[in-house]
Amino acid sequence: MRKLIESTLVSLDGVIEAPERWAIFDEEATQRSMQELDDYDAFVMGRATYERFLDNWGAGGNPYIDRIGAMPKYVASRSLAEVTWNATLLGPDVVRAIRDLKTQPGKDLIKYGTSRLDALLLREHLLDELHLWYMPVVVGDGQRLFEHADTSSLDLRLTDERRLGNGSVILSYAVE
Repeated sequence: MRKLIESTLVSLDGVIEAPERWAIFDEEATQRSMQELDDYDAFVMGRATYERFLDNWGAGGNPYIDRIGAMPKYVASRSLAEVTWNATLLGPDVVRAIRDLKTQPGKDLIKYGTSRLDALLLREHLLDELHLWYMPVVVGDGQRLFEHADTSSLDLRLTDERRLGNGSVILSYAVE
């Protein structure tokens, strides 16, 4: 069975909003990101993430963005009537759609960033792993990690720790 893995960039003070303004992506971090894409064959994303990625990356421009553009994307949205950029709407029953995706053959599914969709994913036990990329910056204001989700029953087990030369740390957790 495929896993749904969420990979999120986080500042030291817990901010996840607008990482394009503060995340440190040197050559090592970029290579790591490209290698991780080998483990996935589709994205799951909410409407806001889909629209932001489409606006910023829809035209392509580098190997990483081009790979993301080529991958199927499954979008949870109550307001979009149609999508482009190799995307499919998950429909009105997002829980069932994601459960169905997880039973299909293939590599794991990836979700970037935390969003309002996380409340549903956590409540329905659909999220299997978290990969938190802690960047050595303090951002101050902005949306915080799991700001819109009830994490009171979240049980995590550390499964991996990676240190990058730029001071970033990637912590991987199984969601139990």
